[in-house]
Amino acid sequence: MDTPLKEKPAADLRDYLAEERTFLAWLRTGIALMGFGFVAARFELFADERPLMQHATGVQAHGLSLWFGTALVVIGVAVNLFSARRYMRRVGELNSGQLIRRSLSKEAVILAAVLVLLGIVLAIYLTASLAQPPDALHA
Repeated sequence: MDTPLKEKPAADLRDYLAEERTFLAWLRTGIALMGFGFVAARFELFADERPLMQHATGVQAHGLSLWFGTALVVIGVAVNLFSARRYMRRVGELNSGQLIRRSLSKEAVILAAVLVLLGIVLAIYLTASLAQPPDALHA
């Protein structure tokens, strides 16, 4: 007896738009992580009263705040990378079961790439600030 083959349901526009909304939500999460990391590292969010004493003695304070902030920036970069990879893979999966192919959002992928590059530059900047001598204003 013949058993009818089950056809894959064709993805419609709502599926693509849902994937793009999810992708953009992940990008916002990555941006927020990088922004909070920058604030934590640059403005010594986890500092206590001792930095005033360290600046007076000529020792620059780069403790937990710098490393924590840099880690958050790197995590934000990773979130943006993985979200771009996931988005491209999911759109490819949606396309494979369709007659009419829809393309992925090139703008969203370009935005993710720009954010990744920005995050890498920000992480390098924060790490390089470890090697800077103490500020003359605080000495």
